[in-house]
Parts: sequence; C-alpha cells; structure tokens
Amino acid sequence: MTIFNNFTLLTFLSSLMKIIPFLVVILSTSILFSQTKKNNSVEITKFNHSFVDEYIWLEDVNSNSTEEWIENQNNSSKEAINKTVKKHDFLFKIKDYDYLSTNSLPLKIGKFYYSKYRLHKNKPSVLHFRENLNDSPKELVDPYRVYKSEDVLLLGYYPSRNSKFLAYEVSKDGSDKHEIRFVDIAKQEYLADVLTDIKFSNIAWKYDEGIFYKKNTNKVFFEKDSTFQLYYHKINDSQTNDKLIFDTTDSENKFSFTSQDDKLFLIESNKNETLKNYYYINKTGDDNFAIVPFIKDDPNSFEFIKYRNDFIYCQTKSFPWGSISKFNINNPDEKSIVIPQIYNHLLIKTYFLDKFIVTKYKHLGKFYININDFEGNFIRKFEAPYGMDFTIRFYNKKTDELFVTFYSHTISYLNYRLNINTGESKIYFNDFIRPKPTLFPFDYFTTKTITYKSRDGKDVPITIIHKKNINLDGNNPTLLKAYGGFGLISSPNYDTGLLHFLEKGGVYAYAEIRGGGDKGTNWHKNGSGKNKMNSFNDFVDAAEFLISEKYTSANKLAITGSSHGGLVVGVAITQRPDLFKVAIPVVGVFDMYNFDKYTVGKYHLDEFGDPNIKEDFEQIMKYSPLHNIKEDINYPTTLVITSRNDDRVPPIHSYKFVAKLQNRTSQKNPIYLQVVDKAGHYGNISNYKNQVSESAEFYSFIWEHLNN
Repeated sequence: MTIFNNFTLLTFLSSLMKIIPFLVVILSTSILFSQTKKNNSVEITKFNHSFVDEYIWLEDVNSNSTEEWIENQNNSSKEAINKTVKKHDFLFKIKDYDYLSTNSLPLKIGKFYYSKYRLHKNKPSVLHFRENLNDSPKELVDPYRVYKSEDVLLLGYYPSRNSKFLAYEVSKDGSDKHEIRFVDIAKQEYLADVLTDIKFSNIAWKYDEGIFYKKNTNKVFFEKDSTFQLYYHKINDSQTNDKLIFDTTDSENKFSFTSQDDKLFLIESNKNETLKNYYYINKTGDDNFAIVPFIKDDPNSFEFIKYRNDFIYCQTKSFPWGSISKFNINNPDEKSIVIPQIYNHLLIKTYFLDKFIVTKYKHLGKFYININDFEGNFIRKFEAPYGMDFTIRFYNKKTDELFVTFYSHTISYLNYRLNINTGESKIYFNDFIRPKPTLFPFDYFTTKTITYKSRDGKDVPITIIHKKNINLDGNNPTLLKAYGGFGLISSPNYDTGLLHFLEKGGVYAYAEIRGGGDKGTNWHKNGSGKNKMNSFNDFVDAAEFLISEKYTSANKLAITGSSHGGLVVGVAITQRPDLFKVAIPVVGVFDMYNFDKYTVGKYHLDEFGDPNIKEDFEQIMKYSPLHNIKEDINYPTTLVITSRNDDRVPPIHSYKFVAKLQNRTSQKNPIYLQVVDKAGHYGNISNYKNQVSESAEFYSFIWEHLNN
C-alpha cells in the first residue's frame, strides 16, 4: 500500500512538473490581462458605423491610472524579456561583434572632417573634428558635458560657411522637439546661445553670421503639429530677438527650406499637398530678407534638388524611376532633361560636385554610382561590391576622388577611394581606420533579391538572407520585415544582432511592398490612399511566399516593422493571425480612427485617406488594427514596443491596442507592452548601453518564441 501510494505520488509530481510551465504561462497571462480595465467607455457613431471605445481613458497619458497601468505592463514585459536575454547569448555576441566590426570614414563638411566617437558606454557619443584625414581627432561637442544627462542624443551638426562656428541639434528626451546650440570651432568653446522649440527643421547658415530654423508653437505635447514659422538667429544674441521670416500659421501650410549658394529657397505646400509655391531670399546684404516668389501654384510636378548658376535642377514627377531636369529660375516653364530616366533602375540620391553630377541607383537589390558632367554626359560607373549599399563621405577636388563607405546587412564598413578620371578603386586605411579581419567570409551568408507574386499579379521584390546551403525544410526561424509607406526606399542596415540571428540559423526577409518607393513613385501611389490595402496584402503575401517556398512555416515565422511598418504588422496579425508565431510592432499606428487627431497625423491624409470623408473612413476602418480585433481569436505572441515621448506616433496607439488584445478570454498567447522611458520615435539610442540592450532584447525574444 505504501509502495503504491509513493508510486502514485511520484507519478503525480512528475505529471505536475510537466504542466507547471503551462500553468505559469496561463496564470501570468491572466494576471497581465486583468490589469486592464474598461473605464468610461464611449460609443462612437460616424457615417453609420458604430463602435465602443473601451480604453479611451488611456488617452489621458498623465493620469495616475494610466501611469499605474504602464508601470504594471512594463513590469510584466521586463520580467518576460529579461528571462529570454539571460537564456540566450545575443547580448554577449552583439558586444563581441561590435568590437570586431570596422568603422566608416569621417564626414567632411567645409574645412574639417567630423566623426562621432563613443568614449563611455553609458554616455552619448562625442563629436570630434580634424583638419586633415590622418590628424588626431579633437573633441568638439560632448552632449553629456553640456546637459549632464545620459539620454541626450546629438542629431546633426552644421558648420558655418567658413567653418568658424558649428550649430548642433540635440534631442534631450527623444521628442521631435529639439534644441540648437553653438560652438566656436577654432577655440573649441561653447557659445551661450540656446534655441528651443525646434521641430522638423534643418539648419541653414547665412555665412558665419547666423542661422535660419523652424520653430514649433505647440503647448500640449501630443496635440496637432504647429510648426509653421521660420526664424533667423544672429550669433551671440538671445532667441527672444530672433527675426520671424516666414509664417504659415493662418493657412497651416507645410514648408521646407534649403540653402543654395547665396539664396535661401522656401517651398510651401498646401494642406492637401496638391499645390506648391516656391520663393527665395537673397542672403547677401542686410537682414531684411525680402521674400521673392518665382513659382506659384505648381501642381506638385517636381522635387527641388539643386540651385546652380541661375538654374534649378529637379526631379519631375513625369518619370517615376527618377530623372534629372533643369530650368532657369527666371523661366521655370522651360525644362530640359539633363539625365534621363533609366527604366527599372531607381534613382535614389543625387550629389552635385564642382564638375560632376553623381547619382546613386538601385537595381534588383544592387547599388551603383553613375558620374555625369553638368550637361548630362556620362563619364563613369562604379558598382558597389558584394551587393552592398554606400554613402559618399566626401570628394577631393584636387584628385577627383570620391571617398565612399560601403556596408550591408552582414558586412561592416568598407572604405574606398574612387578615382573619377581613371576608374580606379582602392580600399582606404589610415592610422584611425585600420584593417580588421572580417567577422565571417564574404560568402558565408547568401543574400538575394528576388520577386514574388502578389495576389493581384504584381512582382514584389523581397530580399532574403541566410547562411549558405541552408536546408529549405520549412523549419527555419524567420524574421520578416517591411515598411511600405510614404514612398520610403529601403536600404541595408548593418546590425550585429541580426548577424548573430543569421549565424544561429535564422532567415531574414525584407519585403519591398507597395506604399514604399522601391519601384519608383508609382509603387508608392499603388500602396497609398485608396490603394492602401495593397501594402498590407503584399506583406501577407510575402509571408505566404516564404512558407510555400519552405524557408519557414507559420510556427517559425516572426514579423516586425517600425512606425508605418508597425501599422503593417498590426494589420497583418489582425487580418491573418494564423500565419505568424511572433509579432513585434514598434511605435506603430493602430487607432486609425484617431490617426489625424495627434501631432503629424494631419499631414498624412494623402497616405491613408481622410477619416472625415465617408469613402475614406470606411476603407480605413476595414484595416484599422484596433478596430479589427475579434473576440474569439487567439492572436500570436506579441511584444508591442513604444516610447513615452514619441510625439510622432504617440504611445496612445500602442496602449489601446495592447489593452484590447489582452482583455479577451480567447487570448492565450501572451501580449506584452514595453514602454521605453526618456525615448522618442527611434527608441532610447542615446548611448551604447541602451542600443545594445534594445537589440539583445529584441532578438532574444524572437529566438525564444520561435524555438519553443
């Protein structure tokens, strides 16, 4: 009897040990879901469409109840994520790979070469400069020294005409609202000038005297954007004395500006972005800054590129793959083509040098440089090695050499000097850019850009990366990513977290879905406005392609995307939850009913449609992730990442999306929310420690859930 009882007890304990992990998951999930309550629900009816907003209380981001909810969510997600980081070796490998990776060339602007160096893992990078390429770098801007904060991010730097002063732009807390400060370059001394409330602005110098900048007037953090004013600031003066140059507050028209030679050009767009006005200001002489219009009510027919010798160079909308035309500023109706469109070759960027026009193209996943003179005559072509992307760091006009940094998803920075006259290319090293062995042989990973058929018969490009000779047995952990909005053109990004994911046997795929600009301006049009659903369908079709071709299976597939890509992921899991094991949408737009209510959403009516127009509203509500969550579906394991200070895509979207996903009895897979503090649209990337932690958490979470 005793033996039987002991045997029974051992059997029971053995069985209990097997189910305890599942009980823990169910228990922890139910605890997590119970944290979200439905308070002050509001029934909304619009165009005969009714729904209940059960989590509208989370829009009050500063309330005690919302703060408590965020803290509980972060505690739950932190515990789960930390377990995956400790279990897997991504954190160690990322640091190791970073140490062994190479660095890019400095950027030359004016007289000096500029580089940012990481001097401390817990502090922001420090900007240095040098007069000659092989000189020892000198410290110029240390954000921590100025702000005494680890969370300050140096965004951009702009030397004056004669490199006497440098203006630098800083984000203190991740917000899109920035500060501009100044430093005397020769003296390496900070100036007292501080400009605040800078938003969506570049910086244009008037010689060495002062700068033009855009100022924001918002008083409430997440309210609709009000960046409608252009100011001029004179060095060594107070911002209160700055001169208002241009103001679209009454019309609420957007505008941009650029400095070219002795002129400042202003480009104003109406609310619907269907018409543009063009102006210029002569920067010579006194500070009266008379505004001279030269084109009125242009039907958005071209994009301004460059002003040179009374001619404006532009990209016209008539050629969707990209061409370069020019016209005399005094006769804008007569345009002539300088560099014609190359069909199926996408013109990405144009550089104007002393004697040359340098164009960057993308074709079938490969990048190359074309050199032309100013009459458009072809001179030379340089192809990027190993299918890599590149940035042109500077041009030596004495030797006619381009200094270029190449990189890819799997190969760190290779620096070359390209001779325009002879066509010779040489890898470049100096005392500070020294040769290092590659982490992996160049052919260790296979990178290919192919196409798959969308459901309506379009050829959609997709880049797929994996270790050479991988088995296509449908069992490979795979990460699928896309963006698919605003005509954005995708490019590789060297990422040591992804590198280790691939080295461990993972597959990475990036789908160039419609809505992006990877196949020209028509590709964007076919995935925006009334065609927006094409973006989401293309993404789902990419997942089905990867599964049908045996790269992976639904049980081994993770998806991710940021910003508009976060929306793509949100739509994918609510439309086809059966296709995915894991989803990580980052700073995504999920409440499409309210997308135009906050910050920059009002500028995106052309991308999504206008929710105040019945036809547009009905289409938007068909895919809005928040409003397409069904009560009886168990959605994939999901980690929603947002930032507390993201005033581009407010975290409200993520709060409500997670609350509704969690608070359903049918949801068995865990739904986590990670709210990053002191961070904005790009996360907390101000210092190396934060960058490494975010990457390790991301890949550890994916690897854990794709392999269990």
